[in-house]
Amino acid sequence: ANGAMLAGSSVESHRCWTSWVERSGDDGKTWTRFGPIQVPGHPYGIIQPTLFEAKDGRIVALCRSRGLGVICRAESKDGGQTWSDAVRTALPNPGAGIDVAKRKSGDVVLIYNHSKLLRTPLRLARSTDDGKTWEPMKDLETEPGEYSYPAIIEASDGALHMTYTWRRTHIKHAVVKT
Repeated sequence: ANGAMLAGSSVESHRCWTSWVERSGDDGKTWTRFGPIQVPGHPYGIIQPTLFEAKDGRIVALCRSRGLGVICRAESKDGGQTWSDAVRTALPNPGAGIDVAKRKSGDVVLIYNHSKLLRTPLRLARSTDDGKTWEPMKDLETEPGEYSYPAIIEASDGALHMTYTWRRTHIKHAVVKT
């Protein structure tokens, strides 16, 4: 809301995953890294934060975790400059990529693998309370195989457009009209 641009960033190493948020207050001319965002007591880390602004102005980061089997969540109350410790959510995830989009309605939609071990099913879920709770909207893929690295946007007509790796052979585009 204040015009700053935020981008989740991370580094994967064989020992530890680490997440940050990059912030620009000058339309992307310069960037400052804030973080790292960490899960206390978890030695393997989290990566690839996907961000949205909550109704009260907090910035929420959802991250894929290594070895936890769930999505983790952290929050910033100062526009992305300082971050809470990440906490485990109730959303299962096998350490695979996720993405969120904040809709014009204020709802948040999440695309993720709803499994602790497999990259199937690929699910679309909705939150009306800034990501505290989630309800399933649609399972996009349920057949055996790997469906990963999703991205999601809301089009001007309200339709949700998603892309993801389909069985590691192509990129699939799916549209859900709501």
